[in-house]
Amino acid sequence: MLFFCYGKCTTCKRAEKFLKDNGITYTKRDIKTENPGFNELLEIYKKADIHIDKLFNTSGQLYRQLNLKEKLKGMGDEEKLKLLSSDGMLVKRPILLAKDFALVGFSQEKWGQKLLS
Repeated sequence: MLFFCYGKCTTCKRAEKFLKDNGITYTKRDIKTENPGFNELLEIYKKADIHIDKLFNTSGQLYRQLNLKEKLKGMGDEEKLKLLSSDGMLVKRPILLAKDFALVGFSQEKWGQKLLS
């Protein structure tokens, strides 16, 4: 599994602790320095089964600076994925990408249901 995270993000730290505490092996990737590309984001989007807008880090500074709350309304899915692939700080984190699924954002309950059942 591929674990996308940002070192300064407390939610990412909690997610990583959850993975370690439960003996789940993963490959860690810094979302800021090695942001997911278009094809990876497309895969995450499809496997996570969420609305594409849920892939955006809506609490991030860059999201607010670019006024994306308004701009996203007029964009198609491909445009959104291209935008997300341009800067990892636009992407909601953490993300856990597995063969059959993807988890976006950390919820101990949801991650537990998917990983420990």
